[in-house]
Amino acid sequence: MIQALEGMKIIDLTQILAGPYTTMVLGDMGADVIKIERFPHGDDTRRMGPYIDEESYMYMMVNRNKRGMCLNLQDEAGKEILFELIRTADVFIENFRPGVTKKLGIDYEALKELNSSLIYCSISGYGQTGPYHQKGGFDIMAQGMSGIMDMTGERDGKPVKVGIAIHDIAAAQTAIQSILMAYIHRLKSGIGQYIDVSLVDSALAWTVWEAAAYFGKGEVPQRNGTAHRVSAPYQGFQTKDGSILIGAANQKLWEKFCIHVLEKPEWIHDTRFLTNSLRNEHVTQLEKEIESILVTNPSNYWLELLEKYEIPSGPIYSYDQTMKDPHILAREMVLSSEHPVAGTIQTLGFPAKFSKTPGKIIKSAPILGQHNEEILNEVGYSGNEVELLRQQGIIS
Repeated sequence: MIQALEGMKIIDLTQILAGPYTTMVLGDMGADVIKIERFPHGDDTRRMGPYIDEESYMYMMVNRNKRGMCLNLQDEAGKEILFELIRTADVFIENFRPGVTKKLGIDYEALKELNSSLIYCSISGYGQTGPYHQKGGFDIMAQGMSGIMDMTGERDGKPVKVGIAIHDIAAAQTAIQSILMAYIHRLKSGIGQYIDVSLVDSALAWTVWEAAAYFGKGEVPQRNGTAHRVSAPYQGFQTKDGSILIGAANQKLWEKFCIHVLEKPEWIHDTRFLTNSLRNEHVTQLEKEIESILVTNPSNYWLELLEKYEIPSGPIYSYDQTMKDPHILAREMVLSSEHPVAGTIQTLGFPAKFSKTPGKIIKSAPILGQHNEEILNEVGYSGNEVELLRQQGIIS
C-alpha cells in the first residue's frame, strides 16, 4: 500500500525533541527521512537514558522511520556531501540556534542556490527575528515566556510546568502542518520557501480561550487547578479513594447531574448555581459542595453512575494505568517494533487513523551512522570513497 508522503525526501539536521518529532511523523506517513547527526557522537538524546544495550530509549522513541548518517559538517568534504543530498531533497529542517547555519554556510540563502524549490524549516526557541531571537530556548523557558506556566497549578500555589514538553510538541505540530502546506504550494507552483517556527509562538497560538478573555475583558488567566476558566462543573473532584473528572458544563447536563447523581435537585434553583456563569463565579463553593458528596463513595461507583446518565466523566490515571487501559490498547496506541541492537521495543502508535494511507513503522531508529554507506552510494560515492571518508573523519 502506498503511503501518503511516499516520494517526499527530507534532510533532517535536528536533535532532541521538536525537530525529531516533526520528521518522525512525516516518516511515519512514508517520507524518506535522512537524519544527519553531529560528528562524532550524534544526537544529544543518545546520551539520555533509559538504555537498552547502550541504545537510548529516548532516542529510539522519536527517530523511527529514518535513515541515519553521522557527518562532520565542520569539514568541507562533509558539507559537500550535505549539498549533494540537498540537490535532490524536498525539505530541509534544522533546529540550530539562529545564526549557526549562516556560519556553517548551510542557511536558506545558501541552500536555495542548490535547489530553488527547497522547503527549508527552522525550529528555534524564540524564532529567527525579534529581540530574543539569539537566546537559547528550551521547552521550560518557552513555558515561562508564553504565560502558560503562570496559569498552570493550584489556585494558591506556585506556577507549575506542564507535565509534558508541550512547547516542543506544539512547535513540532506547527512545523508538520507548515511543511505540508508549503509542500502543497510547491506541488502547484514549483516554488520552495522558508519556514520560521518558534516554541514560544507555537504554544502561544494554543491559548485561544485565554486570549479571548484577555483581549475581550482584559482578564489575566489565573491558576485554577483542574477547573475550567468559564465552565462549571468541569474539573477534577476527590472521591473516597481517589479523583475523577466531571464535565457537567451545560444546563442540561448540570440538571441531570444534580437530580440523578448527586440527588440534590434543589441545587438547580440555588441562586449561586442558576447559570453556568454563576456556577463559575462560585466555583470554589461548588467544588466543596460536590466533593462533600463524592467522598462518600469510591471513584468507580461515581463513574458508573455518571456513565449511566450520559454525563461526561472519566478517571485521572497514572501513566502506567493509561498504558494498560483496554481502550488505549484497542486504538493501537501501544505498538512494538524491532531494533537491531535493543531488540523488541514498545513505542507509541499513530494518533490519526487513515483508511487508505495509514502510518507504518517500517524502520527502527538508526544506530549511529547506520546508513552512511547506503546513502553515500545513492549520491555516487563508491565503496572505496566511503572508506576514505571514514578514515578522514568525515563520517562516523
